[in-house]
Amino acid sequence: VQLQASGGGLVQAGGSLSLSCAASGLRFNKLAIGWFRQAPGKEREGVSCISSSGGSTYYLDSVKGRFTISRDNAKNTLYLQMNSLKPEDTAVYYCETRGTWGRGTLVTVSS
Repeated sequence: VQLQASGGGLVQAGGSLSLSCAASGLRFNKLAIGWFRQAPGKEREGVSCISSSGGSTYYLDSVKGRFTISRDNAKNTLYLQMNSLKPEDTAVYYCETRGTWGRGTLVTVSS
């Protein structure tokens, strides 16, 4: 089972980034999956998650209206579109499902 996040980078405040998480070795279309993040010196927090069908989503209050989670079950891939980024969004972003964590991708938002 493997999850690989990608798409992080350096962006100015107000900018956008799109993260992807490619999954392999699991029945992706049967699993809810989510994005977490961990900022320097802070605990990991849940950012967003999506049901197996994509019909239900959850967002952390601080990202509502700015981030959009989606999935393509045909491609075994999870996405996170991040708009209107703020410096406080700076963190390593991870995808997770059923206790399996992917290698994170660093998002840095400069002010």
